[in-house]
Amino acid sequence: MGLFDVFKGGGGGLSKHVARVANKRAQKHERWESIQVLASDGSEEAIRALLTRFSIRVDPSITDGEEKNAAFLGVVQNGEAALGPVRDFLASSETLAWPMKILRELQSEEEVTTTLLELLSKMDTEYERDPQKKIDLIASFEECKDPRIVDAVTRFLEDTNETVRFHAAGAILAQDEADAALDPMTKAFLAEESVRVRMRMLDGYIERGWRLAGVKEEATKKMPTGYSLGKKGEVRKKQ
Repeated sequence: MGLFDVFKGGGGGLSKHVARVANKRAQKHERWESIQVLASDGSEEAIRALLTRFSIRVDPSITDGEEKNAAFLGVVQNGEAALGPVRDFLASSETLAWPMKILRELQSEEEVTTTLLELLSKMDTEYERDPQKKIDLIASFEECKDPRIVDAVTRFLEDTNETVRFHAAGAILAQDEADAALDPMTKAFLAEESVRVRMRMLDGYIERGWRLAGVKEEATKKMPTGYSLGKKGEVRKKQ
């Protein structure tokens, strides 16, 4: 279901505001009025309409920020009733920042992580034209700890997108359970062409005291400038 599908065929007093809240061509005061009306209504239709405001940007940026903040407050005030619409928006939207911010107001960190991991489970490692949503999602796991993250993110060490792989390594290394991914990370390191991804991985090896003893000869050939291996396969970095 697309972002606006829920509104097709609707009528009643909200229809004008539903159509206008995310209309870039509408006048500033008109969009503002629509945000206020929808925020006051509190129905599921109104909540879903407010969420569409996060799908556009308008100039000037200060106006864009003010309108989005008002829409944010309008959604959050509905508490648990907003969770379904927010999850739907998160799944179909190209942007993550605002729906994630709303979820963190309404749920515990563990619950938010559950929602994000469910979203990640529907993504794959193949080429896509615009992987920004996947990049942002995996990068968000670098800022939190959860025992489920390592297992969920490990497959993205082999993603076709370099930035995804970079953040996948970072997300894994941020977790207390990172040791569980040592073997797949070593495999990914040996196959990795990107210098910055290899450096991110090697910094993690140093931080955690991991060694590359079993693949020392092959790993030595993959060392970026400034990195080397000790006799026992320990990773060293020039200061």
